[in-house]
Amino acid sequence: MAMIPSNAADEDKGETAGVPAPRPTRGPGRRLHGAVAHKLGVAILSGEYAPGDTLSGEVAFAEELEVSRSAYREAVQVLTAKGLVESRPKAGTRVLPRNRWNLLDPDVLAWAFAGEPDIDFVRNLFELRAIVEPAAARLAAERRDRADLKAMKDALAAMRRFTLATDAGRAADRDFHNAILQATHNDALMALTASIGAAVNWTTQFKQRSRALPRNPIPDHARVYDAIAVGDADAAATAMRTLVDLALEDTRSSMER
Repeated sequence: MAMIPSNAADEDKGETAGVPAPRPTRGPGRRLHGAVAHKLGVAILSGEYAPGDTLSGEVAFAEELEVSRSAYREAVQVLTAKGLVESRPKAGTRVLPRNRWNLLDPDVLAWAFAGEPDIDFVRNLFELRAIVEPAAARLAAERRDRADLKAMKDALAAMRRFTLATDAGRAADRDFHNAILQATHNDALMALTASIGAAVNWTTQFKQRSRALPRNPIPDHARVYDAIAVGDADAAATAMRTLVDLALEDTRSSMER
């Protein structure tokens, strides 16, 4: 497994001594235990550690990653909270069955797409989107207010300005889908915002990893917006279903290359 930078243990000691640790070198604002959780999470999602496997002991793992034991313990707590592992005295830390994993957690989605995600998992995400998002678009067309429409319009404009080949454009894409969920004014659907947004972001980024997007999906988003703006619930649901189906085809094509 890849090593944490050699100065990581010193950074962790700085925090435990009450001195703010410097920003880690593996991503903006990520604390040390977050970097360790990321490495372990990617290893689990990629299948390096299978359900039922027991991770190395705390001391051995801390030495292997060249981090302090407290950083490793905090990382395990993160994984435990997301349903990936459980720790028991004397039994160690064991990877839980996949059906216990919080696969819609934004971090877990990021770990899944850090490597080569399983096509079945990708298909599962799109099946979820195909169930949730057309229904959300239908409700949004019936319930949206001026603020909702402005949020969608602004996001669509940013997508056109930056394109989905950029971080800014993908962030705008995520904002567009989030704005539709918000426009339902349904608390249960709005609670899915982070998960749906993360799925949109990572699948879009993933399918561009080795080539440009095979087509421009922004007009698909514009059709969804236009239907919501005029209050046509049927057209909004149909346009969103088409958008999701085409996005799956683009992603599947990318995985086959």
